[in-house]
Amino acid sequence: MTDLLTVRDLRAGYAGSTVLDGVDFTVPAGAVVALLGRNGVGKTTFIHTVMGMLKPYSGSVRIGDREFAGAAAHTVARSGVAIVPQGRRVFAPLTVDENLRIAARGKGGAWTPARVYELMPRLAERRTNRGDQLSGGEQQMLAIGRALLNNPRLLLLDEPSDGLAPAVVDQVAELLEGLRGEGIAAVLVEQDLHLAFRLADEVAVMRKGRIVHRGTTADFRGDRARAHALLGVG
Repeated sequence: MTDLLTVRDLRAGYAGSTVLDGVDFTVPAGAVVALLGRNGVGKTTFIHTVMGMLKPYSGSVRIGDREFAGAAAHTVARSGVAIVPQGRRVFAPLTVDENLRIAARGKGGAWTPARVYELMPRLAERRTNRGDQLSGGEQQMLAIGRALLNNPRLLLLDEPSDGLAPAVVDQVAELLEGLRGEGIAAVLVEQDLHLAFRLADEVAVMRKGRIVHRGTTADFRGDRARAHALLGVG
């Protein structure tokens, strides 16, 4: 399978400090790879660097056959990459409809606000409600819908279960499972291992800014000793 995202020897950080210390990472086209690790190991920094929200010190970020290391976020987005950020970050004063229409402005493609409403009927019911009038789960759906309006080949999902009740996490999981049929690849940063294992084809584990394990989800789930050693669970 051809890799859609290829990251090689990526180094990045903040104010001269090093957070990512030579990351190698790939995502095959259409696949979901869960990026796991304890808090503070660099997972969100990795997402932000791939998205162009943080410039790397060095290394390569290729999307398809093009190099994007150091490119601005809007350039990366135009290549077919979209982010669902941790904390959702919807525009609180704007309605659901306004959030989606802003995201769709100037973009063509298969994903439209109408199609997002078809995928997520709850958003259609709440289309005139402001972002700050939505539940956490509804805000997460809105954040996913907003990302889809970029017509992505690759979704970067940063802790989509964060702050959500288990029943709502299950709803988000069903939504993301439905997107598998669309052929959208994803990097899933997630602390909820049940969600990660449910969605991901492969698991990568980060420690101290490096990838220290990569394998299939089935193999990782079957090796409790390895999971405990890498994540402190099992």
